[in-house]
Amino acid sequence: LPIRPSKQIATSKKFVVIKASSIKEKAVVGLTTGVLTASMVVPDVAQAAESLSPSLKNFLLSIVSGGVVLGAIIGAIIGVSNFDPVKRG
Repeated sequence: LPIRPSKQIATSKKFVVIKASSIKEKAVVGLTTGVLTASMVVPDVAQAAESLSPSLKNFLLSIVSGGVVLGAIIGAIIGVSNFDPVKRG
């Protein structure tokens, strides 16, 4: 493949838009995206469940559980503050 100038990349808050200059570059980008998506569908790649040690698995589950508890506490605080507003003055 011949060397081409850099692709223009326009970024926004949500996604990256890449403007390819030829059909060949678009095909390579599409093929790469398809291969990465297909590889993530395979259960062995998507979740490395067998390679996690029991202690690492428990550690990760405790982090998730802590996030759920923290979310419930924040949700309860927001719910109570909206339900029972304090009027001063």
